[in-house]
This record gives sequence, C-alpha cells and structure tokens, in this order.
Amino acid sequence: MKYQMREKLASIGDDSWIEDEHGNRVYKVDGKAFRMRDTFLLQDMSGNEVAKIQERKLHVRDTMAIERGGEKIAEVHKRLVGFRDHLKVDLDGGGEWTIKGNFTDHEYEIKGEHGKIAQISKKWLRIRDTYGIDIAPDQDDALILAVTVAVESLSEVVDR
Repeated sequence: MKYQMREKLASIGDDSWIEDEHGNRVYKVDGKAFRMRDTFLLQDMSGNEVAKIQERKLHVRDTMAIERGGEKIAEVHKRLVGFRDHLKVDLDGGGEWTIKGNFTDHEYEIKGEHGKIAQISKKWLRIRDTYGIDIAPDQDDALILAVTVAVESLSEVVDR
C-alpha cells in the first residue's frame, strides 16, 4: 500500500493528514498541544486512536514510544554506528527493525529480519513538500505509519 504524507507532518498543536495513493484521507495525525513532551495521535477516519507516538524524555538517546490501546508496542530510537546515526525500532514481543537513509530528505527504508518492510521517498511524488510511503504486503500499516511519524519527529535531532 502506498501513502503520502506532508513533509512537516504535524507540529505540536497542529493536525495533518495521511492520504492513500489516490489522495483520499485515511489517517489523521493529531499533534497534541499543552504536553510536556512531543505527542502525536494517529487516528483513523472515524476518530479512533490507532496509535500514540510519544517522546521519551529520560532516555540517554532520543526516543519515541509507540502505544496501541495503552500498551507500548514499539520504541524508535537513535543508535550510533561508527560515525553515522541510524534509527532502530525495538518491537515489544521481540524483533527489531533498522531504518537507514537520509531522514531530512525523506529518502530511507525500514528493514526487518526478512528484508524491506517499507520504502519512504520524496522522489515519487511531484506534490511539493510531500513524500511517499510504500509498505510491503502483509504488514501492519498503522504501525509503520506511526514509526514514520516518529522518524519525522526525530529527524531534526538525527541530522544536527
């Protein structure tokens, strides 16, 4: 499935939309205002919370936790490999994804133990300030979109 997302997804206090490849709005990203840490809610078109993406303040590395139904399902954080930063996703229940590429230019991919899970690219779309997310079949689209929101939030820190 392919989605498209705005480059500056959602500032705190702002809302943004994730659209399918046909331009239909399918998810809303709600940047919650008046919180002590960055918090985003991923909601379906009925307004149901699909995931909560929240910054973890007391960690050594910059970290965003992803929750579903009040339970943490994943954590996205920086890891230092040599002199380059990469992002890593620790999945609750075991497993790990790696995220490599150019985060500020929205050209990266998410890989799991069986290969590529998603490809993120600005080059696919001619719409200004928008990039595409191509998710492999049989994946948890909402989780991958939540990870992408976390990457967007962490990308300023990654490329400093």
